[in-house]
Amino acid sequence: MNPFIIIGALFGLAIGGWSGALIGALIAYILKRSVKVSVIGAATRIQSQFLDSTFAVMGAICKADGQVTHDEIRVAEMLFDRLHLSGTARESAKQAFNRGKSPGFDLDAEVQRFVLAARGQRVLHQMFLQVQLSAIAADGAAHPAEHAMLMRIARGLGLSDAEVQALEAMLRGGSGAGRAPTQSSIDDAYRVLGVPASASDADVKKAYRRLMSQNHPDKLAAKGLPESMREMAEQKTREITAAYELVERTRAR
Repeated sequence: MNPFIIIGALFGLAIGGWSGALIGALIAYILKRSVKVSVIGAATRIQSQFLDSTFAVMGAICKADGQVTHDEIRVAEMLFDRLHLSGTARESAKQAFNRGKSPGFDLDAEVQRFVLAARGQRVLHQMFLQVQLSAIAADGAAHPAEHAMLMRIARGLGLSDAEVQALEAMLRGGSGAGRAPTQSSIDDAYRVLGVPASASDADVKKAYRRLMSQNHPDKLAAKGLPESMREMAEQKTREITAAYELVERTRAR
């Protein structure tokens, strides 16, 4: 039996005997169901806002240099495929993208809508910016106006420069996996972990464990990350692990 219901029954028993125990258990069950429905509803709302705002902001970024190129549209389509969007979800994403690149689109208000929906879930804020970074990098070049808009979005999300640098390091392949490590890749690995090169082994391990716990795909899904973005969340944990392993190998030498 659920501990919450047992506590309710014991509380009722102490107050009103066996009949009180029954009433207490019933009240606890009703409250438990209400809380569960509320949590599920909140997660669903975040998921919906996440996808809508993600593609609207992406449309604005693609228009930042004055025009949306065929390459940028292709990148958006590639992201639709990567997120396994089809049918209604894909059409909604296209509409949001078009809304973002339309004249008069209020970028700051859109970012704030997402921030309010995410309710302080900082890791979701990071994932939101990570998608935008991935979209820009996919066509091989970032226009200065696009980068300036990214930083504006990061400020709207409340992300620090260090958090932005960590996401950029992941995008560059900060782990250096499959390649001989360079000083640049090692520096990026420390940025991914969010610790200086002077950090102790214990602090490096603590940072790694904290990041893995915060970015676990199941935890993010419970907080409102759309299931379609699970693959990106899994990739992020792989990058974190690769960065940690690179730092460990470097220190062992």
